[in-house]
Amino acid sequence: MAKMSHHRLERLKKQREKINVRIQATEARLKKSDRKKDVRKKILIGAYYLDLAEKNNTMDEIKKLMDKFLKRDFDRDIFDLPPLTD
Repeated sequence: MAKMSHHRLERLKKQREKINVRIQATEARLKKSDRKKDVRKKILIGAYYLDLAEKNNTMDEIKKLMDKFLKRDFDRDIFDLPPLTD
């Protein structure tokens, strides 16, 4: 009888391992999906404000805002902003 319980316990542990792997994979997929949605949201919001600035001729105001906001020289270059000095 003890032999059967050990066998059952091992089988349950293997099942648990498989379930844990499936949980981790599902969590990773959900996280990736959430990141994609967040990036898409940022792109759409940015597109809206760029369109608005172009229509209202306020790109200079956007550029001033970005000058205060952007900290990486690579990003600043996109807006033709000078690099930050350390």
